[in-house]
Amino acid sequence: MITEPFPLSAMRGTADFPLPVRLRVLVVDDNRDAADSTAELLTICGASVDVRYDGVAALAAVSAATPDAVILDLTMPELDGCEVARRIRQVAGAGVLLVALTALGDEHNRTRTAAAGFNLHFTKPVDPTELLAVLGEHRKRIANGPAR
Repeated sequence: MITEPFPLSAMRGTADFPLPVRLRVLVVDDNRDAADSTAELLTICGASVDVRYDGVAALAAVSAATPDAVILDLTMPELDGCEVARRIRQVAGAGVLLVALTALGDEHNRTRTAAAGFNLHFTKPVDPTELLAVLGEHRKRIANGPAR
C-alpha cells in the first residue's frame, strides 16, 4: 500500500490531488539533478517513472513504450523540448499529457510550447502540489475513458 509521504502532507495546502498517481511518466531534462528529483517525487507518489537526459533518448523511450505523461525541459542539446514535443505528438497523438517544466517562463517561450503541442507550461521551480494535481486530473481522464 502506498501512502502519502509526510512532506507532501505538510505542503498539500488546498490543492486537491489524488494519490497514488498511477501513471507512466517520462521525465526528460539534461540537468540530471532536476530530472532525478522530479522522478523521485513522482515515484514516491505512485507513478511508474522513466528518466531520460536528452531529447533523442526521450524519443526512443516514447517509441518503445508510450507514456501517459511526459514532463519535458525546453533547453537541451541536440533536440530542444519543443522539437521533442512535436515529434511525440506525431508518434503518440493527443492522448499523452505534455508538460513543459523549464526555467523559461516568458511569453515568447509559452507561445512556443503551445505551438509545439504542450498541454501545460510550468516554470521552475514548480510547486509539487500543482504538478501532482495536473497528473491526478490526467489520471482521472484516463480512468474515465474517452469523452463522448
